[in-house]
Amino acid sequence: MAALLQIDFPFEGPWGDAMTEALSGLAADIASEEGLLWKIWTENPAERRAGGIYLFTDAENAARYAEKHGARLKGFGIDEIACRSFAVNPGLSAITRATL
Repeated sequence: MAALLQIDFPFEGPWGDAMTEALSGLAADIASEEGLLWKIWTENPAERRAGGIYLFTDAENAARYAEKHGARLKGFGIDEIACRSFAVNPGLSAITRATL
């Protein structure tokens, strides 16, 4: 069953196009993660938070990535990491046009 992962953390920028330019290498690395179907990058300059919503093929790959990315963020000096994992209800998601 697909698994959704939500991660966000304090972030001082860059934002928007500058974020895209600065983090495109990281995005390419994340795109190669085992079991990753997609990631939506999130940013909130007003609250100074960034992160993402990830869809994985299964809970095991989501948990593995959460641990890996948490360690990477801590390596960048980021300690306040919010990480939540959810099972996906495919029937209801299909009704609301989710692409799984």
